[in-house]
Amino acid sequence: MIRRRALRVALGLGAGLALRAPAADAAALRWQRRELVGFGTTLSLQAGHADERTLAAALDAAVAALQRIEAQMSLFRDDSALSRLNRDGRLEATPPELHELLGIALDVAQASGGDFDPTVQPLWRAFADARRAGRLPSAAEVDAARARVDWRALALDARGARFTRPGMGITLNGIAQGYAADRVRAVLAGHGIRHALVDAGEFAMAGHNPRGERWTLGIADPRVEGRLLARLFADGRCVATSGDDQTAFSADHRHHHIFDPHTGWSPADMAGVTVAAPSGALADALTKVLFVGGPAKARALAGQWHVDALWVDKAGRWEATPGLALAPA
Repeated sequence: MIRRRALRVALGLGAGLALRAPAADAAALRWQRRELVGFGTTLSLQAGHADERTLAAALDAAVAALQRIEAQMSLFRDDSALSRLNRDGRLEATPPELHELLGIALDVAQASGGDFDPTVQPLWRAFADARRAGRLPSAAEVDAARARVDWRALALDARGARFTRPGMGITLNGIAQGYAADRVRAVLAGHGIRHALVDAGEFAMAGHNPRGERWTLGIADPRVEGRLLARLFADGRCVATSGDDQTAFSADHRHHHIFDPHTGWSPADMAGVTVAAPSGALADALTKVLFVGGPAKARALAGQWHVDALWVDKAGRWEATPGLALAPA
């Protein structure tokens, strides 16, 4: 299943926002691109460097890192470490990157009061099973699944991870792509790459684009396919987006892949959230925190976490914090 994308690289420039002049080194750079499928979507990397061999080696290393991370964390693969944890209830030796991300996920869960919870996989299973039967789950089925959701019942020690109650499961789909973008950008930087765009499902950017200008992302309208709400100009932070249209369980988008861990149902008021944060993992996770908080709390939550955000309600109305560099679509 290839999911609909809520963020994409925007071509052309939006009106009403002054851009800096093209960078002086733009003409000297050579650019290469890599594409692959992972995390249930199409991923891409593009980067520029004056030396072609350095660039190729850096992108090869970045692809290898992305594939390694997906092999650990993807629920689309039965042999991933995360799938084994869900199946067996424990991992005696957690791969380092998975172990690190589980720690980050638990930190965000604690700091958000459980609004972000990596153990919502039982809710996903309940809705996915019901969809295969051509229906929504009953309230009793949702309550039974929600009883197995609790980030505090995931025990993480120096090497391993385990559930402390039966029937639990983890999904990192709400944070893994942002984390992957962080790690891939770090790999590229370690090879001396200063200009890159990492699309691991969520975005991490460095330097400038092939024209010597700031990277530009288009924020998709969750209500009208193919239409952009705005263009977002990169400022060095990572960017993540979640929308109720990306994986829906009902035609009206009331029921979708983002769950309120406290109720077991999808948040009622939000249609889409974009977050710009210092790390991709944080940006990715916070889109769910703002989703659960709803439009009325979005501005305060962004301030609490020291990030910037754009959010869209169910009626298609959108707002944004002033720290985002936006231009009309």
